[in-house]
Parts: sequence; C-alpha cells; structure tokens
Amino acid sequence: MKRPLRGPFAALLFLLLCGALSFPSALRRALAPPPVLAPPPRLDPARLNATLLRLAAVDGSEPSLRRDVDDLLEGRLPASSRARARAWRRDRLHPLHLRHHHQFPVHRRDHHDHHHPDPLLHPLPRDDLLLDPALRRGLRAWHRLRRYDPSVLPSLPATLSLPARIPSCAVVGNSGILLQHPRGPLIDSHHAVFRLNNARVAGYAAHAGSKTNLSFINSNILHLCARRPGCFCHPYGDAVPILLYLCQASHFLDVAACNASSHTAHAAPISVTDPRLDVLCARIVKYYSLRRFVADTGRAAEEWNAAHDAALFHYSSGMQAIMVAVGVCDRVSVFGFGKAADAKHHYHSNQKNELDLHDYEAEYAFYRDLAERPQVVPFLKDTGFTVPPVVFYH
Repeated sequence: MKRPLRGPFAALLFLLLCGALSFPSALRRALAPPPVLAPPPRLDPARLNATLLRLAAVDGSEPSLRRDVDDLLEGRLPASSRARARAWRRDRLHPLHLRHHHQFPVHRRDHHDHHHPDPLLHPLPRDDLLLDPALRRGLRAWHRLRRYDPSVLPSLPATLSLPARIPSCAVVGNSGILLQHPRGPLIDSHHAVFRLNNARVAGYAAHAGSKTNLSFINSNILHLCARRPGCFCHPYGDAVPILLYLCQASHFLDVAACNASSHTAHAAPISVTDPRLDVLCARIVKYYSLRRFVADTGRAAEEWNAAHDAALFHYSSGMQAIMVAVGVCDRVSVFGFGKAADAKHHYHSNQKNELDLHDYEAEYAFYRDLAERPQVVPFLKDTGFTVPPVVFYH
C-alpha cells in the first residue's frame, strides 16, 4: 500500500471498529422497553371547576366595548365602524322604542324631502356624530346594565312584555341537517316558532316549517339590512317581532336608524336583548369552551386565551335564541342544531365552514347538559330557575 493512503485507511478502520463496538449497546437500547413515565398529577376536580368558573367570569371583550361606547358617547365613531357608519342629522327627532322601556330620539332627515336618498343610509363625510342626549343616555344605560344578574332569566317574559309564558316553542336553527328529516308540520304545531338570522323559509317548508312568531338575529344581520332602502329586515312579515343582540356598540345606531326610518312602518319594532342575558350566555359558553380546552389539550385553563381571541370569542345566535326560549316557554323543541359530514353549515346557503369566533363543540356540550341534566349547568343553576323540558331533534 502506498504511503499517502495509510492515514485515511487507518481512520476508516478506526471508525468501523468504533461502530462495531457500539452496535450491541445501541441495539439493546432500541429493544429495551420504554421507560415508565410518572403520570401527570391528577387535577382536583373541585379546584379545576373553581378555576373554570373564575376565568369564565372574565369578559375579554369588555375593554374594547367600553372604548367603543365611550367613543359614541363623546360623538366619535369607533375606529372599527367608521367605514360602515350611518349619517345622523339634526333635522328632526323621532322616538325609538326599545324593550327596556326607554325612548331614544334619533336624528333623521326632513320627512318631506323625497328627492334624495335617506342620509341614514350614507357614510359619514367625517367621524363626528350628532347624537341627541336621550340617545346617549340610552346607550349609557344599556352598557351599565351589562352585568351578571342570575335573575334575568326568570324575568324574561316581563322584559319582553309577554302577557304569560308560551306553552310550547320551536327554535329552528340553520344547520344543513335540517334537510335530513321532513319535520315542518311538527315545527309548525308549536305555539311559537323562533327563526334565526333571516333564514329563508320559502321552498323549505317541508323541512323547516312555514310559521314564524319571532325573528331572532344578531346585529351584524341588522347592519346589512340597514344598508337597504327602508332598512328592510322583516322577511317574515311586518308583524313578526325582531329580537336581536348587539355584537358591536356601534350597531346601537343601526337599531335607532331602522326603528326611526320614515320608510319603515312595521307593526313590531326591533327590540334588543337584555344585556344581562348577554352576559349570562357569554359566561356559560366560555365555561364550556374552557372545559373542552383543558380536556382536549391537557394544558392549563389559563392558556385558553392563547388558543382563542378572547376579544372576539362569542356565543352563537342560536345559543342565545335557545336561552330566550328557555326563559319564556314551558316546553322547548330545538331543530336544525348540529352538524354532519354530508350537510352544509346552513341549509339555505352554500356556506360550509363554521365561524372561528364560535366554539360550536362547546355549545353542543352545553346543549346536552341543558336537555339531560340542567341542574349542573354553571351560572344557570345560580338563577334558581326551573329549566323547562328541552328536546333536541337531530
């Protein structure tokens, strides 16, 4: 062998020898059973539940909501709403009736001016608002009423000005699973039928029914209605009441605009949910979302904020509609809630994906408890209220 090859050849022999000597030990390590790891410490159920209740009581959206309310009270449009705001003018006053027995005057155009579109439907040329003091007082009262009050549920019939509780109610959701069973006649057999977010009925009566006694919507839907002439938002007829919850403080102006518009002469005004009910619903859904997060991930409940946008997290319209029905009806039947692999998200549209700001799985867990063991539902059991029978049709 030539002298220049002796060095590399010796190094190669050394590496081969080292590998041969280490192979048996590596093989033994590979074939050895995995080490037994100590199980993670078991969480004390009572302590975990107390943590979930404490965190569920924190409203992540409150700081931004307070800023938006302050902006409106000071005559400024919230930054998130300026691009879609309505113009408000001091030409004439008109009473706005909401369900908390307040009257809110709202500025509107001269009703004799029929040659120009209603300025309520036009964007503001600048950011300032001209709001009547009574409207400011109403907004301030609404925000002040946003607190946890377990007595809100049993008081709902009086809050909604109902003469008595309704014997039976059907809450019709918008899930595509509604088309899997022809339950339209069963839905219409209830004393009252609640529908959600202006879902279409024409062409779907066999599965969704045709009767509507209450239209429950969120204020994002109303915001879209307010962009149309006459603020049209009554697809089920002028006499069908509309109940909505406010997703944004600026949508308070849409309620005022729609109820005050000279083009809107509906028998039933648009009413806003009691903000105490909003708080109750938010706490319940957040509790179930926190509990699901801990069970699915094994992480601490305090890490929930990292997986959800706390400022945007919200319950669905359907969840609050069910809560309203529980508060005012002696028997509640729920249709069109849930999902299936072969069903669209909404039966009447092509939407297939769920919204990220809702935790539907957490809401489904709440629905199971509501139907099977309502006495364990957190916050709801604090009301001292007897939950009526609730049946979910899947």
